[in-house]
Amino acid sequence: MSAAMPAAGAAAPQSRYVVPVLAFCGMVVAVMQTLVVPLLPHVPDLTGASPGAAGWLVTVTLLTGAVFTPVLGRVGDMYGKRRVLLASLGVLTLGSVLCAVSSDIGVLITGRALQGAALAVIPLGISIIRDELPADRVLPSIALMSSTLGIGAAIGLPVAALVMENFDWHTMFWASAALGLLDLLLVLRIVPESPVRSPGRFDLPGTLGLTGCLVGLLLAVTRGADWGWTSGRTLGLLGASVVVGLLWGRFELRTRSPIVDLRVSARPAVLLTNLAALLVGFAFYANSLVTGQMVQEPTSTGYGLGASIVVSGLCLLPGGLAMVALSPVSARISAAYGPRTALALAAAVMAVGYVVRFFTSHSLWLIVAGATVVSSGTAIAYSALPALVMRAVPVSETAAANGLNTLMRSVGQACCSAVVATVLAHVTFVAGGRTAPTLHAYLLVFLIAGGTALAALVAAAFLPSDRPGRGAPRRSAKDGTVTGSASVTAARESA
Repeated sequence: MSAAMPAAGAAAPQSRYVVPVLAFCGMVVAVMQTLVVPLLPHVPDLTGASPGAAGWLVTVTLLTGAVFTPVLGRVGDMYGKRRVLLASLGVLTLGSVLCAVSSDIGVLITGRALQGAALAVIPLGISIIRDELPADRVLPSIALMSSTLGIGAAIGLPVAALVMENFDWHTMFWASAALGLLDLLLVLRIVPESPVRSPGRFDLPGTLGLTGCLVGLLLAVTRGADWGWTSGRTLGLLGASVVVGLLWGRFELRTRSPIVDLRVSARPAVLLTNLAALLVGFAFYANSLVTGQMVQEPTSTGYGLGASIVVSGLCLLPGGLAMVALSPVSARISAAYGPRTALALAAAVMAVGYVVRFFTSHSLWLIVAGATVVSSGTAIAYSALPALVMRAVPVSETAAANGLNTLMRSVGQACCSAVVATVLAHVTFVAGGRTAPTLHAYLLVFLIAGGTALAALVAAAFLPSDRPGRGAPRRSAKDGTVTGSASVTAARESA
């Protein structure tokens, strides 16, 4: 006992930096998701690639992020979260270097695939926080960590646009490589390895099945607008995804150590939380997708403002700052009233934001105000979701469960991208000699996104009742699930 005391005391000053370091890692990873958006229209000229090939710079990141996030979460639970976190950051850095040194579209797509795989950093960071921090610091810390997914996305667009305007486009990849290397050094120096482990063998067949199911589904969703929703390629991928998914689910239910514990995932508290994550991801991404494009539309459309790419990116910056400011507020709401209440409030705020956007689409400042309201609701939702997950899953499955929840947000974003692309491509008119989306197309997107936010509110309403834990934690005798405010302390003691 006495031998352990100095080590604990020595680690205490360092522990205060764990959350800032993990949050910084999360923001860097989230920036990678939107980094190339301002670059996409220029990729064919810069690389000689076709517009279809250029679109893969976004699609491949989504695919690898979706596949690797739950898989690396499970690997982290089994073999060490810090170890897998370092590997993910190393992959991100390597991908950034590949993009920085080449203008070949194949190399760029490979680099972007590696960048996307690092999305697992966010659920791994949330799980390290749960394992390492005192109970009273867990909620505000995971609120900040979870919100980095939205904060980084909001910051990435204007920063990338500024780089595009003033520097060679490779500069932003060199900068992302430098940030990835800095993340690696900070994690090595500051973040401890969690002692919590989930025993068992790695489920390779389950991983391959999950990969096949997700790749088929997301390829069909993200490329369906280009291929045609009734084309043989799209329908074939969707059908194959369903078949593989059913076979995968049957296999996972019979596996002793599955990559995704479907029995835990089927619990109402987990299932509805993941459904809410999908809906919130959809509603959030619509805000990011249409804001920049809408203000860049030429004035000849009658509603466009003819803004530059930099101005359009800056429109989302206040929302990113609001997300930073509101993450601790969300934690206090969850602590006082429960994360279910926080999620319901968040969904209502997002719906109100889209009402504002629906009626204020001609003024730049009101567009920014509406976008900021939606981002504010997103911050509260993204902070509440991991708290709901961790109240419902065993301590040993925290990273895998948060990885699945992050995956559902990504699936929601993919679905949103497909819906928005379809609406803006089909509800058009000719203005100033070019075909452009009508104002009604954007208003329809706001209605769909607002309806999705209301659906998330309904999902939150059906979640099992939660009460902020004060006092002793409640532990499930079957699986070791820990709830209540002292969950982390109890989990550490049991480990």
